[in-house]
Amino acid sequence: MTINSSIFKAYDIRGLYPNEINKDIAFRIGQAYAQYTGVNAVVLGRDMRTSSPELFDALTEGLIDAGADIIDVGLVATPEFYFAVANGDYDGGIMVTASHNPGKYNGFKLVRNGAVPIGAGSGMEEIQDLVLKGEKVSRSRGTIVKIDVLGDYLDKVFSLIDVSKINPRLRVVLDTGNGMAGVVELDLWKRLPCRVAAQHLEPDGNFPNHEANPLKEENVRDLAERIGLEKADLGIAFDGDGDRVGFVDERGELIRGDFIIALIAREILKTNVGAKIMSDIRCSQIVADEVVKFGGRHFISKVGHAFIKHQLCEIDAIFAGELSAHFYFRDFYGVECSDLAMLYILKIMSESSKKLSELVAPLKQYYHSGEINFEVKDKQTVLKNLEQRFFSFHPKISNLDGLRLDFEDPRTGEIDWWFNVRSSNTEPLLRLNMEARTAEQLKKRLGELTESIKSA
Repeated sequence: MTINSSIFKAYDIRGLYPNEINKDIAFRIGQAYAQYTGVNAVVLGRDMRTSSPELFDALTEGLIDAGADIIDVGLVATPEFYFAVANGDYDGGIMVTASHNPGKYNGFKLVRNGAVPIGAGSGMEEIQDLVLKGEKVSRSRGTIVKIDVLGDYLDKVFSLIDVSKINPRLRVVLDTGNGMAGVVELDLWKRLPCRVAAQHLEPDGNFPNHEANPLKEENVRDLAERIGLEKADLGIAFDGDGDRVGFVDERGELIRGDFIIALIAREILKTNVGAKIMSDIRCSQIVADEVVKFGGRHFISKVGHAFIKHQLCEIDAIFAGELSAHFYFRDFYGVECSDLAMLYILKIMSESSKKLSELVAPLKQYYHSGEINFEVKDKQTVLKNLEQRFFSFHPKISNLDGLRLDFEDPRTGEIDWWFNVRSSNTEPLLRLNMEARTAEQLKKRLGELTESIKSA
């Protein structure tokens, strides 16, 4: 069997079905996971993609043939899957999903006990080697038990936040993008007093309405239109496996993930002064500003859930977020919980009596480039050239994730502008993010950076 080793990513295993990901690969992954981890009880979940049942069955066969017992949680959103592993104190788990990718993709998210991720540097390389070797392991066959975790999952989420003051007059439009959040949201919204209109709720692996990726403006266009028709206060959109959540304000504007991090951080710090808050290296300086302003301690993290979860645990941070709209909570086992992030925003809006646009407006103090991708042949040479070109400005240098340079205003000592260039963990690209205090500074520095990258 020919296996494309590029399916093994920093965060998960993912590729095109059936050329790169198929039932034979799934069987091998089950075998390799059992060999590497030595687990006894493994939680298995899957999303609604048309290829997921076949992959799920082959993965199950690989695991039970290697002696593992299966706890089958069925069709679940990824936060439900994490909850099942951690709350049940099972040895580990595998979720069959390709997250926000189009329907032609599929893949696997692997975790250990406690829903601790297996990724680059934490076991993915070893599992890749075992899959490529393909040595079959046969032991006394394991068993399969099916369980339903939705009710317990919702009980856990609602135990972490007081929703009693959520305004029943709030009007919300919900769009699950035909992804897995659709199996959660019907039951979740029965526990809330506010009014909700839902669209694209039925899980459908063909994604008939739009791609289930709330980071792209085109995927929330019909949600924005529905907000206007319903005269709603807020729109909420989920990705394919339900671990990311995007917010659209009453005017139809998609709110950046780092602004949501800042809002939730403020709320958490009201009762947790001095707590540690993390945001990934691409996020606006406003997150750090707000965390410090409200009595917290801010830390920058690498991009990607497999890295963030380890770092969150290492430093005992209470909350972390990514520009890509992943939100992590220490009290939810240190993993993503899009539903908890959603409840926080509803609570913040209700208690402030402000529109979402009004809450976000004071956070727009910097000018951010957004993420810009470059195809380059030699990534390391580009990073080295950038560091050398801007070294004379005496920046603060970080190699946590690619190259980040922070430039201070010599008059105030505050950050004047910064940039981060990092290799994509999922595509053959260099990704640039930068931010400045003025639009003029952003335009000037972005031009210099673009020229430097392209010339290298």
